[in-house]
Order: sequence, then C-alpha cells, then structure tokens
Amino acid sequence: MEKTGCVVVGGGPAGLMLGLLLARAGVQVTVLEKHADFLRDFRGDTVHPSTIRLIDELGLGQEFRRLPQSRLQSVVFPVPGGRPVTMGDFDALRPPYNYIAMMPQWDFLNFLAAAAAEEPGFTLLMSHTVTGLVRDGGRVRGIRFRTPDGSEDALEADLVVATDGRHSLLRDAAGLAPKEYPVPFDTWWFRLPRHQAETGPVAGLIPAFGPGEALVALSRTDYYQMGYLAPKNAGARIRAEGVEGFRRRIAALRPDLADRMDAIGSLEDLHWLDVRLDRLLSWHINGLLCIGDAAHAMSPAGGVGINLAIQDAAATAAILAPALLRGRVAPADLRRVERRRRFPTVVVQTGQRLMHRAVFGPIMAGKRSRFPAAALFLARNVPAVRSIIPRFIAFGPRPEHAPAFARRAEPRPQPQP
Repeated sequence: MEKTGCVVVGGGPAGLMLGLLLARAGVQVTVLEKHADFLRDFRGDTVHPSTIRLIDELGLGQEFRRLPQSRLQSVVFPVPGGRPVTMGDFDALRPPYNYIAMMPQWDFLNFLAAAAAEEPGFTLLMSHTVTGLVRDGGRVRGIRFRTPDGSEDALEADLVVATDGRHSLLRDAAGLAPKEYPVPFDTWWFRLPRHQAETGPVAGLIPAFGPGEALVALSRTDYYQMGYLAPKNAGARIRAEGVEGFRRRIAALRPDLADRMDAIGSLEDLHWLDVRLDRLLSWHINGLLCIGDAAHAMSPAGGVGINLAIQDAAATAAILAPALLRGRVAPADLRRVERRRRFPTVVVQTGQRLMHRAVFGPIMAGKRSRFPAAALFLARNVPAVRSIIPRFIAFGPRPEHAPAFARRAEPRPQPQP
C-alpha cells in the first residue's frame, strides 16, 4: 500500500484549495475525485471577495481575472407598484474586493487544479472513487478506492480530509452524524436565453415571489440562470403538472420572460437540489477531518457555501501543515481546526435559519407572497443596513488569509516586443 502525507477526498473548491495550500507548504498531498472532469452544471458558481482576496495572496489574481466571468454588484428586490430596493450593493465595498465573481464552477476548479499541479508534492487522481476507510488500532490510516478500470486499491496517509460534500461517504463511514435544521424549500435550477438586446453588465440577482413559491434570476452573458423555489416534497406536484404547468408558473412569476418558456423543453431540463442545512456535532475522529459541506451543508440563501468551504480549507492548511510535515497529526490538531471554523459556520447558518423562518417559510406556506415590508423599509432608509449586508455576504464573520508559506508574488507583466 502506497503512502502520502494527506489524502483529500473530493475535488471540489475546498478539496482543491486545500491540496494547493498544503502542497505549497511542502506536504505530499493526493486529491481523489470520482468524476472524470469538473463539467457539471448548476453547481455553486459565486466567488466572493473573501476568496478573491485569498487568490490574490496566492499570487494568482491576474490569472483568475482572465477567466471568463461576470460581476455581481447588487441584490435587487422588485416592489410591486414601487421602485426596486437594493438590499446589497457590493460596489460600496473597498476595491478591488467590491463584487462577487460569477463563473462556471468547472472553470474555477480547473484553475485551482492547474495552479496546484505546478507544485511537486501535489497529485490529482480523477475517476477514482473512494469506497471506505483504512483503520488500524482505532485510528484512520488511509482510504480504499476504486480505479478507473474497476480495480480496488488503498492509500495510506497521515491524515484523511473529507471534502466530499453534503452526502459525504467518509463522514458516514466514520460514524459522524450531523444535526439537521428544517429547510422549507427545495430548488429546481434551469436556464432561459437572454436576448441580444438584453446583453450588457450583470444587473444583479433579482427574486420574484408568489404564494407558495419563489424564483431567483441571475444574469449571465447570454442566458439567465433561474432557480425555482418550492416547498419541500413538491417534486410529485411538479411532475404531475408537467412541463406546461411548470412553464405557466415561471411565466406568472416573471411575465417579462414569458416569451421564452419553450426553452424549457421538458422536466428533464430542470436540475433538482435537495436543500439541506446541517452541521456535524464533531468534525473529526482520530486520523480523519471533515470540512466544507461534509462538515456543514449550507442553504443556497446568500450563496456562501463555496466560500465558507474555501475558508475552511485555508484554516485547515495553516493549522495542520506543520503537523503534517512532522508526520504526526494528533486529535488536538484537528480540534483546533474545528474550533476555529465552527464559530463562522454557526453564525452563517443562524443567519440562514432566520431567513428561512422569516422569509421563505411563510412564502412556502402560502402566508406571504412578497419579501417582508419591514426588511425592505430598513434597506431603503437605514444606510447602515445597506453597508452591513453586503460586507457580511462578501467576507463573512471570520475570513481567512493565505498562510505565509503559500503566498507568492504576482508575476510582472512581460514587456511587449
């Protein structure tokens, strides 16, 4: 059985960022991803200022900004019979961290993987499916996995980090159980075309509400990414109504987009997200640590899941790199990571639970068909609210910086011949 310093299971944002940071510390790190590539649609694609700042500290800012992306600079709520209310204006933040970058997640993951591949201690194994843990004397010693040709193998490591998402196989194998919080809705993602006359700067995130349902629209260069929110267990109703019924619901919520409903060819064009909000009671056992969605599944409210996971990765690398270089990671080291990241997780999840209770719960129950008037009044008339909300979304309660060992200076532009 081969051995490495750290095995990271899951090639998402947290897994690849952790792999990059640890490799820059000189740790031998192997990341396993079960898919053959990163091309999966309707994954989280918001890169917040806290993450952009971290990328700058890694010396990768210029390359990151060359990736195809658009800028989300405001969250606007329409008000029937009145002028729209801007709930969050990121442009008011200090440049260059005054926007949320919107890009396909596969571009972001390929970017992180390419940066990590430049480090001699980094290995990325695609199409490798982890099947279980290797244990010895009450400690996790590595992982078992299936290779692309179907053969079984194992890899020993000083530490296993689970970044394999809200349905984490490894946290189940370790017997780590999350505490679940009620969520009043699920989301169905789909696309609608954006007409040529509508192209231009991203206008922001625009929601629409109706009794028992809601719709969010994110502008892209040539399409709108739409999220339809319906009560939990509404899948049977949506299937029974069929595609025509779904089209009617979307057109009623957004009459201005009714002319392009035929872009929803069938219900197969919808991507269902089982929205969860949970948090592990303990994030680790001896030899294994869970971070990101594997430790705390987030609601899409605020779009902060990716960035909270990346902050987890930064803290994990800063705290554990010295122990990994020594080849001895103790449970006390893992507790330090959990203690540092539990606080911001609790704060963000508490905010999401309040939003569920005050906004989405009543709407999904049919008791309300619009955003609370009191919140709109505060956003419109209290400047402090307009400044606090975007900063909280942009940076969160405890943003992490790149560890000193991972920082690099930006390359200077080459003179043109």
